[in-house]
Amino acid sequence: MIRALALALCLGALAAPAAAQDADRAKKEAAAQQRLEQLRRQIRDITAEQRKLEGERSAATRDLRAADARVGEAVRALRRTEAGIATTETELAGLHRRRDELEAGLSGQREALAALVRSAYALGRHEQLKLLLAQDRVADLSRVLAYHRYFQADRKERIEGLVDELRELAAVVRQIQDQRDVLEAARAAQQADLATLEAQRGERAGLVATLEAGFKDRAARLAALGRDEAGVLKLLEQLRDAVADIPRQVDDNRPFASRRGQLGRPLAGSVLAAFGGRLPDGRGSDGWLVAGTAGAEVRAVAPGRVAFSDWLKGYGLLTIVDHGDGWMSLYAFNDALLKDVGDWVRAGDPLATVGSSGGQGRPALYFELRRNGQPQDPKPWFRP
Repeated sequence: MIRALALALCLGALAAPAAAQDADRAKKEAAAQQRLEQLRRQIRDITAEQRKLEGERSAATRDLRAADARVGEAVRALRRTEAGIATTETELAGLHRRRDELEAGLSGQREALAALVRSAYALGRHEQLKLLLAQDRVADLSRVLAYHRYFQADRKERIEGLVDELRELAAVVRQIQDQRDVLEAARAAQQADLATLEAQRGERAGLVATLEAGFKDRAARLAALGRDEAGVLKLLEQLRDAVADIPRQVDDNRPFASRRGQLGRPLAGSVLAAFGGRLPDGRGSDGWLVAGTAGAEVRAVAPGRVAFSDWLKGYGLLTIVDHGDGWMSLYAFNDALLKDVGDWVRAGDPLATVGSSGGQGRPALYFELRRNGQPQDPKPWFRP
């Protein structure tokens, strides 16, 4: 009794720290989630302030933002439909494999059952009576009767198994037809999404052409649609302050500065304008303008958290990833943004799709790398 009591006390002493650790972990997770929601509210407030300033400066900016937003939603709808099609096709392939397995099994079952039927026919309709009359000894008679019962039971079991597999095959065939119907409906939706996307892109192109015709010169265009560097620096400073207290949640915690010469490119394509060069609208390039196909995926160059995911004057639909220690990467001119503020990303994760938002004339990615708000030449950071 004393031993049992001592053992119980020991187990209780061991369980108490574990329970305390679980409670502490749950408390930390709840606090982190609360901080994330607070962060998102802060970013929404910052974005609202940016929109207010842009709206006061230019009606063209408001119209362009709205057009870009419609294209972005059309792209996301298309991606959701295509993901559903991929899932349905995978399920359909699995059903086809199961159907082939069942048909192969049924072929063997039919052959075995046919052999049993031939054996029964060979014995004749009164095979049990014949077997009884043919035996001279009781032991032989008992053995023959047992064999006959086994034979009958086996035949019955094989027939039932064959019927069950036929039922399963019929069910799989029905499932295949249902999945084909789902797939056809999804493909029809995909075509509708594509038509909507092209229509929205066409409307945006028409709007940009109208805006271009209304500008007297390049200076007027830049004033209406160009980048406000002071506003960008203020935004980046606000973002750094907002995300500073969010704990890291990615496996790769190496400092960004140690990744020099090791980064993968955000998009495979030729560089149309390098750091220090000229962008098509005439303004200077603080990063790289990379040629791309509309809809291609733009990928994170390093692990980090999404600090901004919205439209910004001069950048169009923009994603900003904070990599810590004052380092941020910017991905602009996108057609759609795939991550939300506060999301953690790893190197190579899709962030957006290539587009021409912000009034650009062709699909491309505009990429910047900044430290403490100041532009850095991306070239030395990428793998050769």
